[in-house]
Amino acid sequence: MTQKLDTKAVALALGIMWSLGVFFMSITAIVTQSYLHNIVDFLSTVYLGYSLSFSGIVTGMVWGFFDAAIGGLVFAWLYNKLAK
Repeated sequence: MTQKLDTKAVALALGIMWSLGVFFMSITAIVTQSYLHNIVDFLSTVYLGYSLSFSGIVTGMVWGFFDAAIGGLVFAWLYNKLAK
């Protein structure tokens, strides 16, 4: 008997984690002038409106939440289908 994943819980968990990851990465890139600017530049090409400003960070967090939540939903759904 295999355990099933709760698709909504996985989607929410991954969405929240990645959204917070985008937030902390952005704050770190602002505070330290490090290589994280390269990652921010890359993410700004994927997440429209994302930049190192208050509104840009919030926009990036929203994009990141939905990006990871959809990925987590698909992952959990596929796992449940293959675990049967």
